[in-house]
Amino acid sequence: MTIIAFVGSVFSPYYAQAIKRGNANANNHCALNVALYSRGGKRWTMTERSQQSIERDVTHFKIGPSHLHWNGSALEIHINELGAPLPFPVRGIVRVHPQALSTYSTALDDGGLHHWGPLAPCARVEVELNNPSLRWKGHAYLDSNEGAEPIDRPFREWDWSRATLSDGSTAIIYDVQQKQGKDRLLGLRFKPDGTHTEFTPPPRQVLPLTAWRIPRRMRSEGEQRVEIISMLEDTPFYERSVLQTKLFGEEVISVHETLNVPRLTSPIVQWMLKWRMPRFG
Repeated sequence: MTIIAFVGSVFSPYYAQAIKRGNANANNHCALNVALYSRGGKRWTMTERSQQSIERDVTHFKIGPSHLHWNGSALEIHINELGAPLPFPVRGIVRVHPQALSTYSTALDDGGLHHWGPLAPCARVEVELNNPSLRWKGHAYLDSNEGAEPIDRPFREWDWSRATLSDGSTAIIYDVQQKQGKDRLLGLRFKPDGTHTEFTPPPRQVLPLTAWRIPRRMRSEGEQRVEIISMLEDTPFYERSVLQTKLFGEEVISVHETLNVPRLTSPIVQWMLKWRMPRFG
């Protein structure tokens, strides 16, 4: 399961149009994206809401019928959404329990207008869904991305991955290609107590093209090829997959994502996105 709470949805075709018109307001383009991958099938929600349908303060974020709440020790995500393009309901509660909170943040671009930081790089999750009926617990990860300009201005593409190591720490690799300037590469290992160390990521391995012909790369130690365990998302501009890789001498399972920004901003993809991201209120 992946959940993203958007303020100024970076993938929104409606937000992109507002930016071109010069009347963009991030609060007018909010959404709760839920991507659920289960044996019973996949469900996807990303209904965009206007400013009239949201409420925000330090501990609470309401997005239409769904809301997120920080209770002092855990992030509670109350989901009440309909899928798209098929309107299957996704309803229930997800609780993310950080082992420690992190204040680390860094720029992803040379201009320093786009920042990323893990809020809880090592965490546990409790999932209690009524629709579909699912109950489980496991590892979790919580981070934040923010930008002061549209994503297509500085970036061409990036590959990102995270893996849980045997000591409970989380290894994160950001491999960013800018439109101008050199590639930016981040390798960070976060321990359960919230502290972190930097590391030099291993060499790139080229992965097979996706079904939509997106090139992608993953960094892994040794000569053994990276194994693709599961393709979770395969879209014209974005992929999410589960890989078997090697880091710090360990065989690890990595969640991997590739974003191709020129594909995202192409007119045909912007038109297609409205079928996956309806807008109400």
